[in-house]
Amino acid sequence: MLPVKDTTHTYRTLEEIRQRKEELAQQISSDSTRFSTLWNDVFIKKENTSKGDYIASLVSKGFVAFDAFLMVRKLMKTYGFLTGKSKKKKK
Repeated sequence: MLPVKDTTHTYRTLEEIRQRKEELAQQISSDSTRFSTLWNDVFIKKENTSKGDYIASLVSKGFVAFDAFLMVRKLMKTYGFLTGKSKKKKK
């Protein structure tokens, strides 16, 4: 089991509080820039892609979509009663 990190701080003066506030603002700023660069890396189109890469990407996305469709179908068949869709009884 991992050790629990103590997150509480004891502050004695207003200067310590201001200093901690500045530290946290710097951390938030650095995290924000890091997240924005990661976000841009995910969604910016790559310029140097060939037709083969494009087709491979389409095929891969098609398989993922088909797999997701089959999974949802199976889950709805198994757990459809949770959403209010019950099977009709055959006569």
